[in-house]
Amino acid sequence: MSLKHGLLGLLNYGSMTGYELDKAFKASLSFFWQAKTSQVYRELDAMERRGWLTSERIMQTEKPNKRVYTITDSGKEELACWLSLPEADIADAMRVKSAFLIRVFFAGETNIEQSLDMLRAYRDKCLESRKSLRAAHTASEEYGAVVGDKRKAAFWELSILYGEAFYDASLDWAEKAITILEDRGL
Repeated sequence: MSLKHGLLGLLNYGSMTGYELDKAFKASLSFFWQAKTSQVYRELDAMERRGWLTSERIMQTEKPNKRVYTITDSGKEELACWLSLPEADIADAMRVKSAFLIRVFFAGETNIEQSLDMLRAYRDKCLESRKSLRAAHTASEEYGAVVGDKRKAAFWELSILYGEAFYDASLDWAEKAITILEDRGL
């Protein structure tokens, strides 16, 4: 996935402000793709220059002015084209690229307490991230109600299910790794 396709996908459900898009992205897609707010706005500007979306400035008196973005037919074509690409990214989904795992691999070069601290911190982050997926369920329900399409919402839930399984497996691994190091008294 790329940020632009995630944003196009969200806009395909309806027009939104940049703030709403950023919030929706973080509530629904941030497990799979992280983006800073500044990146979201930069990408929106680039997509508007490509003709994939339009924006309208809304003047407000008691609040700051806002821009509302709407996907264009060209943007819908780009999204459909990206969604219909061959399964090349399935192989990418099976690859692990993790600086953390490289650190684990070479952790024998450090003392045991440092390694255990690293593993415990990883476990704690996994627990925190697993809990954050509860918010994704809520967001999925809310956006599903707005979009009014149970079929689309079911696919959102499948993505959340993947995230839960990922964190469950990561937590299981972290617990086993900690136990191995503690039991072996290295």
